[in-house]
Amino acid sequence: MLQLNTHLTHLESSVELSATGEADIVQEDTQVHVGLDLRPGTLTLTHSGKDFAAYHALVEFAAVHAKPWTAQKVKFSAKGPDDKSVTLTVDLLNDAADGPKAGVSAAIWKVVALAATSAGDVGITYSPPDSV
Repeated sequence: MLQLNTHLTHLESSVELSATGEADIVQEDTQVHVGLDLRPGTLTLTHSGKDFAAYHALVEFAAVHAKPWTAQKVKFSAKGPDDKSVTLTVDLLNDAADGPKAGVSAAIWKVVALAATSAGDVGITYSPPDSV
């Protein structure tokens, strides 16, 4: 079972800000990155025959040309067999960028779905590909 803890960063309350105008979001290529801290030992990634223990995932969502939100990639921070930290990136879109990439494991799609749940506060609505 994959267990995740969401990681949130809060601004310090002593920061003073002022603003003028109104934010206008351009839907040409809007991106949202959602980070998740993974419970140690719950997700192992295998690359070139080596196992890596993932401890953090950063999921990138995008809405290109006013189309619905889609998950583009996941960057995992992981420790390898030598206990050194590495970053492993999983592209989630096929070469034409019009659908999910074949062969992405169900465990990775679960990470994406959990990140999408966390991103719901910013208006992301997401459903996993039919092939998962």
